[in-house]
Amino acid sequence: MARKSPLDDPEKAAFAWARYKKLMRAMLGVTILTVLIAWAAIAWSELPVSPHFFIAVALGIGFTMMLASALMGLIFLSNGTGHDESIHDSREDADRWYGSDKRESKD
Repeated sequence: MARKSPLDDPEKAAFAWARYKKLMRAMLGVTILTVLIAWAAIAWSELPVSPHFFIAVALGIGFTMMLASALMGLIFLSNGTGHDESIHDSREDADRWYGSDKRESKD
């Protein structure tokens, strides 16, 4: 049976999600700064590019950085609250039945 997650406690969950939102706001600022630097580099290169290129650069950089930030933030949230330890690992049951040495020999 799975153990109770620390995120089930409303106070701990509120603190964890507030920290996650703070991380995402900070990463939004870093993302905007990165897009502006990329736009400046493109503008200073004096290459003939269309406005669509600037939009594509902003969307590409912005989406990639925010998606990576969201996923990494969720990993930090899960690990930092102890939620990872509350998950039941079925391999522990197999080790009890077969012993760790027999399980390793099968792989």
